Amino acid sequence: MSTIKSVVKRNGATVPFNPDRITNAIYRAAVEMGGRDRAQAERLSAQVVQILETRAASGYVPTVEEIQDVVEKVLIENGHARTAKAYILYRAERARLRQEHTGQMPRDSENIPWSKLWHALDWAVERGVNTLAGLNARIARGEFSQIVQEAEAMYAEEIKNAAALILDRRAELKVVIITGPSSSGKTTTTIKVGERLKRAGLNLVTLNVDNYFFDLELHPKDEFGDYDFETPHALDLALINQHLARLIAGEEVRIPFYDMKTGKRFLDRTPMKLQANDIILIDSLHGLFPAMTQDVAAAQKFKLYLEPLLQMKGPNGDYVRWTDLRLIRRMLRDAVHRAYDPRRTLLHWHYVRSSEMRNIIPRINATDCIVNTGMAFELPLYRPRLLDQFARWEEELRGDPLREDAFTRATRVHALLRAVTPVEDDAPVPPDSVLREFIGGSVYEY
Repeated sequence: MSTIKSVVKRNGATVPFNPDRITNAIYRAAVEMGGRDRAQAERLSAQVVQILETRAASGYVPTVEEIQDVVEKVLIENGHARTAKAYILYRAERARLRQEHTGQMPRDSENIPWSKLWHALDWAVERGVNTLAGLNARIARGEFSQIVQEAEAMYAEEIKNAAALILDRRAELKVVIITGPSSSGKTTTTIKVGERLKRAGLNLVTLNVDNYFFDLELHPKDEFGDYDFETPHALDLALINQHLARLIAGEEVRIPFYDMKTGKRFLDRTPMKLQANDIILIDSLHGLFPAMTQDVAAAQKFKLYLEPLLQMKGPNGDYVRWTDLRLIRRMLRDAVHRAYDPRRTLLHWHYVRSSEMRNIIPRINATDCIVNTGMAFELPLYRPRLLDQFARWEEELRGDPLREDAFTRATRVHALLRAVTPVEDDAPVPPDSVLREFIGGSVYEY
């Protein structure tokens, strides 16, 4: 039992000291470097705690920064320089994000697809849905079905253009990667693009990278027991890359199988070999992560990126955040398809966002095509489904220093949904809509 009982967060709040958080931070950094020895992380964490306790006077309360400084020292002194580097880089990235959120520095404009945003904004302005007030006015005039039709037509055109770009390179392509952050609509878009390519004569073979997850017990987790599936290092990236290279070379490989119920992976299960006209299709959160496809030539890869690039100003004059749209989508999808408590999705979202900002968003402009999956009609459908829950979560999380991120998101989304005119009937939404991936009722199987 540690003699240190509390720690001071960066915002000045005092919270209970939990040594498991140190262990988890060290283990997370080790995983990024390819290590999976949790017992080693526990031993190093114990050294950190011991150093802190030797410094402790009566009533000593260390700060988060002090603890992190000691972690770096212990890692380096024990010969774990690569793990220390990963830890330092993660710490620096978190500091940069905090500065952005507090307005102390500008957001990185290199990660913003400006041309795509301009077209999305132009589309919204022409239809009077570039503000929440404009959307509400059209709903009041009985035009919800028309908005659905307009948005679906826009998305269909995006799919058509993406498929055309792929077909232009059909002679050299071996892998089509459809990627984007969580709940950006990858599954439906993958199906729709695949349908168009198949009609054009391309034979698409899906490689399900979910089967390459490491065993659940090897994943990093936090002090609440929440496993982090969002990091690309939850996947066996080296094996994916090796299998892709061998498949393209004409060899047969045996794909592993991952049992989601038990959290166990079984190697060498399903044989796979490409035929002359086959193209590998990958739908993956981390399809742009270099290690996944590093041995596949750039000319052989087509990278399609998805994001709900909704251009709509909310009640406070700020644009609706895409991450909030995707948070809502994931809550609904997980509840419909996975019987997953939406509150847990909210509490887990800091993992999602952290991984996105480090591993996905910075690569948005290194893609061959960007598809906008944002629908101008989605917020009115979300209000009756989740407004009351967000109101409850806002009150439940208020004042909890360990759940600041979840409280901030709950407060912001609650205010947004409260300002939307609700639409109960989703009948106008077609059964093959990308939104059906989240609200249910799709013709596709997910």
